[in-house]
Amino acid sequence: MTSEDGEAAAKVASARKLFAGACDFVWGTGDINSLPPQSLPEIAFVGRSNAGKSSLINALTNRKTLARVSHTPGRTREINFFRLGERLMLADLPGYGYAKASKTMTAEWQKLIFAYLRGRASLRRVCLLIDARRGVLDLDRDVMGLLDEAAVSFGIVLTKIDKLEPDEIDKTAAAADGEARKHTAAFPEICATSAFRGIGLDPLKVQLAALADH
Repeated sequence: MTSEDGEAAAKVASARKLFAGACDFVWGTGDINSLPPQSLPEIAFVGRSNAGKSSLINALTNRKTLARVSHTPGRTREINFFRLGERLMLADLPGYGYAKASKTMTAEWQKLIFAYLRGRASLRRVCLLIDARRGVLDLDRDVMGLLDEAAVSFGIVLTKIDKLEPDEIDKTAAAADGEARKHTAAFPEICATSAFRGIGLDPLKVQLAALADH
């Protein structure tokens, strides 16, 4: 094993340890004026309705019901916060773009999401979840543009890759990388994951663990 291999293995082990530690729900709100105190580096999970945000948080923390998973798109209407090992705060945001929600409700959700993304000083990274079966859509591009304007770092996380063939995963990842390269706030690494199969979680854990205590 080379020194680089040893360093990479150590990072994976450290990240796994962090995400296997205590993780507790601490706050839920649908009001931008009642967010929790900004005491820890924060990571937000953002994406279209039913992109798999709650499932991914549960998979990363090796829990089944930490974040509530709904099979009905648009069900989550609050930002839910989870404290991870007293080192990171994970924020599970409502999904955007749910077509069957009323226009008024959709506007309220998106106002909450965008206000949070613009104004949260403790926010270190946004995990922008993209359903690999659908790829990057126009609303996702709008969010990327917003994050550019707000100078908030984001990384694209492909979800549900177990639904695709290997060559399809490569094409989808390449297309997502092409989209990311158009944005100044994009983190230069695409994570391809499956919460159901536990695929691709370690690289994402390493990315996020690097933000702890910073």
